[in-house]
Amino acid sequence: MKGFPDLPPIWLLACLILTWALASWLPLASFAGPVATFLAIILLLLGLGLIAWSASWFYQKQTTIEPHHTPRILIVEGPYKVTRNPIYLGMVAIAAAAVFWHGALITLPLPAILALILQRRFIEPEEIALHLTFGDTALDYISRTRRWL
Repeated sequence: MKGFPDLPPIWLLACLILTWALASWLPLASFAGPVATFLAIILLLLGLGLIAWSASWFYQKQTTIEPHHTPRILIVEGPYKVTRNPIYLGMVAIAAAAVFWHGALITLPLPAILALILQRRFIEPEEIALHLTFGDTALDYISRTRRWL
């Protein structure tokens, strides 16, 4: 995939497009309704809020937010006290919001698939980079803070 911008938002966008396409073209069974719509809105707001709050820490600490780049500082404050990957968690929440919004049963596995892609393509390599960059400090953080929730 030479030249492909391998970035988490691209994977989220692909998941959202696939959710829409499957819900539109294969609406075999539905759980749509006011409760699903309410959950979609809540998940979307939580996901966006978590991403914004988490990203603000990168700017406060003046370190890179881009995957595959080496951070200058290990962020362990704010949302990073609860989860090592709040931005990715926010993306999965947004993907889940799309599933609830469309209400098509066929789309239910998509947020879990996105989480797996994010973990394999970004989280695991980032954890290795954190260990190589910050040594035992990173290992301590990784051991005491959950990867997801």
